[in-house]
Amino acid sequence: MLNHHSEVAIPSESYFIPQLWDRYRRQMNTELLLADLMCCFRVREWGIGVADLQRRLADKAGFSEVIQEVYRSYAEARGKYRFGDKTPLYMQYLDLLERVFPGAQYVHIIRDGRDAALSYEGMPYRSRFSLLYPRGISDFAFSWRREILSAQRFGSTVAAGRYFEIRYESLVAEPETRLRDVCFFLGLQFESAMLEYYRDATWKPDKNHKRLAEPPSLGLTDWRKQMRAVDLERFEAIAGDLLDILGYERAFPDPSARVRTKALFGCVASRSRIMSARLVMPMFHRSPLWRWRQNHVLRMRGAAN
Repeated sequence: MLNHHSEVAIPSESYFIPQLWDRYRRQMNTELLLADLMCCFRVREWGIGVADLQRRLADKAGFSEVIQEVYRSYAEARGKYRFGDKTPLYMQYLDLLERVFPGAQYVHIIRDGRDAALSYEGMPYRSRFSLLYPRGISDFAFSWRREILSAQRFGSTVAAGRYFEIRYESLVAEPETRLRDVCFFLGLQFESAMLEYYRDATWKPDKNHKRLAEPPSLGLTDWRKQMRAVDLERFEAIAGDLLDILGYERAFPDPSARVRTKALFGCVASRSRIMSARLVMPMFHRSPLWRWRQNHVLRMRGAAN
């Protein structure tokens, strides 16, 4: 929606910011960073060229300046002067985003975690190797709860006055009303073209975002009808307190002792996954394997196109 505003450009999900930060957080090298950027298929997909970035940047530009210039180049190529990013994984890197984009505004869309879990499980492509992604309903419930509470703390402290929360269900039910609220927060004039985003003939839907070619619709996922009782009870045993805080109804206000015990073990497993990711992923991002994988993805996507 925001990408169809005349002043705002929001490219496809990026993912590369934490990876490059892990590579250059200890020692910045502008020339090498630019070379690594050109290995990222998203940067290639956005049409960003290294020559343009070099022209825009000083030799000793810092990490933040280089990354901002990538987005600025993308926006200006489309006749726009404001840019943003929509990458769900960055919920785990809010402090890094603040470092890279100081003073940024944050729009946090909260969705009922049970419907979000169904949508996530229904994606045809999810990383089977990265430790950053949840494994199963219990793991998703833990991550959903953790990330929302973390974002709310971030919004009330570090980004106070620059954080805006909106419900997914409300946005789908009343898109114009909620979008006007978002525009007011961002200091933008509302434009009706934003509501017609799905008519964009230049947009190519991918495997995980097919619904973006359709207008907002309620009930595409419904945990009341589609989620198994055992998964539902397990989800609510882990994240039921947050569901209550957010005002979502619950099917199991008092989960059984057996389910609570399994939920406890699930939380321990989720914490272990997150701790492992914090240790392993930065090491991978700094290794030669990272560049090999980027080049492999570029070759595969080139063959697919």
